[in-house]
Amino acid sequence: MLPAIALVGRPNVGKSTIFNQLTHSRNALVADYPGLTRDRRYGIASHNKKKFIIIDTGGLVDDSDSQLSQLAKEQTNIAIQESNIIILVVDLKEGLTSKDQEIAKNLRKLGKPVFIAVNKSEGEDPSIAESEFFSLALGTPVSITAINGKRISVLLDHIIAESNISFDQDEEIPSGPHIAVVGRPNVGKSTLINRLIGEKRLLTSNEPGTTRDSILVPCQRGKNNFILVDTAGIRRRSKVNEKIEKFSIVQSLNAIEDSAVVIFLIDAQESITDQDLHLIGLVIERGRALTIGVNKWDNLDPIKKRQVSSDITRKLSFAGFSDINNISALHGSGIDSVIASALRAYDDSNKEFKTSFLNEILYKAQTIHQPPLVAGRRIRLSYAHQGGRRPQIIIIHGNRVNLLPSHYRRFLNNFFCKCLRIKGAPIRIEFKTGHNPYAGKKNILTKKQLIKRKRIIRHKK
Repeated sequence: MLPAIALVGRPNVGKSTIFNQLTHSRNALVADYPGLTRDRRYGIASHNKKKFIIIDTGGLVDDSDSQLSQLAKEQTNIAIQESNIIILVVDLKEGLTSKDQEIAKNLRKLGKPVFIAVNKSEGEDPSIAESEFFSLALGTPVSITAINGKRISVLLDHIIAESNISFDQDEEIPSGPHIAVVGRPNVGKSTLINRLIGEKRLLTSNEPGTTRDSILVPCQRGKNNFILVDTAGIRRRSKVNEKIEKFSIVQSLNAIEDSAVVIFLIDAQESITDQDLHLIGLVIERGRALTIGVNKWDNLDPIKKRQVSSDITRKLSFAGFSDINNISALHGSGIDSVIASALRAYDDSNKEFKTSFLNEILYKAQTIHQPPLVAGRRIRLSYAHQGGRRPQIIIIHGNRVNLLPSHYRRFLNNFFCKCLRIKGAPIRIEFKTGHNPYAGKKNILTKKQLIKRKRIIRHKK
């Protein structure tokens, strides 16, 4: 499981800047989750091949009576509870404040590793910048400059060395692909897993938020062995302030990151919501194979079924590569089809393709629809080859591919997906252009060419 690091502190000390610096290194997910305040974000980052989850929190303001202050405190407390490590971010330019001392006092009571990041220390000697903050009694502070990333690596090295938290994901992994069951609370994730394994292994209830952690459940269907991962539901924003709010997005992020396939469950009675679309986008962003299960389908009348089916198909056009299965986790109808779709998506995400076959597809695509003209010259796509699996990556080489319009990129993506017969596994197409060895070099004319050039100039005159 990935360790989680929470960034806490006063407003405008640079927590979000540190978050952006860390997540930008891997182009990792940076998104505001529905069901969370705008000031609480999650991302996946890495340092020296050690991956971790970073949590950005809202600033703790002095006005304790304001609604904004209460929301920030609630969200920060959830982030602190979910995290393994805490970074207290302070501002060197403002110096040590009473609010910093109050926050540090509360953090010392938690029994978790806490580290101090002294931000905005550009141009200052580290030993001088850090000296004032030793009085917080949270160990050795580390001065950084978040805006340009200076000394952030020093901070991370210090955290990894001193936290006694394992950043090495070397635990034994059960055999078979991991299939994470993801969705909003009370859509039937635990019920589906119980039905698949044939016993009440997981606690189920009509009360949202029953599942707190991600749970690994070995399962066998026919000749196929796999590991089902039950995850905590992720709530809508309107439900954030309820006392039952004890979900763990960290657990769900870990489940998605560690899984090979995601079964995303949608509640047919509520149809597809913006929250569902956001989470499906997260799964695709992480490059995981995906299959959709529309649960509680048996409770709908025929008119409602047509309406829900049309709504889901329309809104999931961006995930058209995935199968949509209508199921009832409670009664067991359709659950074999959703597992079959998930396993097929896993197989397709691991397929290998010959370069010659990919080049044939590229040639056919250009025959059907030529690349457009840009500035009077046609973009040429030379050849394609496979660049990776899980997700499937196709690398296409050509000239001026950076000018290729988005509509043609989508055409190629859809065409390759159709020709490769991949279902449930996203395809990423990357474009590379060759280096011109003569770029920037002056053409030196021979003596004969110089004489000819002068003759042509005289003729023109």
